[in-house]
Amino acid sequence: MLLKAEGTEVYYELHGEKGPKVLLLHGWGCDSSLMRPVSERLQDEYRTLTIDFPGHGKSGRPPEPWGVPEYARCLASLLDQLDFSPCAVIAHSFGARVAAYLAAEDPSRFTKIVLTGAAGIRKPPTEEDKQRNADFQRKKQMAARLKAVPGLRGFAERTEEKLRQKYGSPDYRALDPEMRKTFVKVISQDLQEYYPKIQQSTLLIWGDRDTETPMWMGDKIESLIPDAGLVLLGGGTHFAYLERLNEFVLIVKNFLGPENRMF
Repeated sequence: MLLKAEGTEVYYELHGEKGPKVLLLHGWGCDSSLMRPVSERLQDEYRTLTIDFPGHGKSGRPPEPWGVPEYARCLASLLDQLDFSPCAVIAHSFGARVAAYLAAEDPSRFTKIVLTGAAGIRKPPTEEDKQRNADFQRKKQMAARLKAVPGLRGFAERTEEKLRQKYGSPDYRALDPEMRKTFVKVISQDLQEYYPKIQQSTLLIWGDRDTETPMWMGDKIESLIPDAGLVLLGGGTHFAYLERLNEFVLIVKNFLGPENRMF
């Protein structure tokens, strides 16, 4: 199903006929199908809502470059239209960014929160990172100057794209120019000031071999959220919730409980 929210269409699926409401949010570069295995194991006891974030899956694109606040407003609009809040939320990676921001800005939205492989804390740049970025900026400036030379604009633009392909992350390289602007806005925001504002009981579930959002990030987020606990899934990577699906769902059900009251 599709609903209009914040100037774009958002694809969603509702499942389950009884029990508390649970929202499931996928990570960047994925779609709701990556949360479907969790949803399917919750549907006998909970009513679940999965969505495709704008720019992903079957949803439309953001009407302009979005950051986390715009994605949060879009999600809030969808929840209002579907009368699906307050609800519990289970969010992975980028979805955890949006869930944390919305929880901090509007505590009435969620009852309990589960964040797995949560993104939202910027990694301190290493000396290698700094050098790599300096090289990119220098070469990008050279390419930009070539645009002013008659007959070289096309060459300069191709050079710029080669630089993006060489220096950009895999997620960045996979995007078209407009969605790259959204991606940069999203990853540029550090959410550390928002975590202390989260009032709900929050469960963090982390794979101890996660290299995308390393364990130190989970430890840091746990220290910032007033009522938070951290569970490790041994051998799990950034997608530990799928790799250890049965264990993940058992932990989540125990945390949410049958009534899922606001705390």
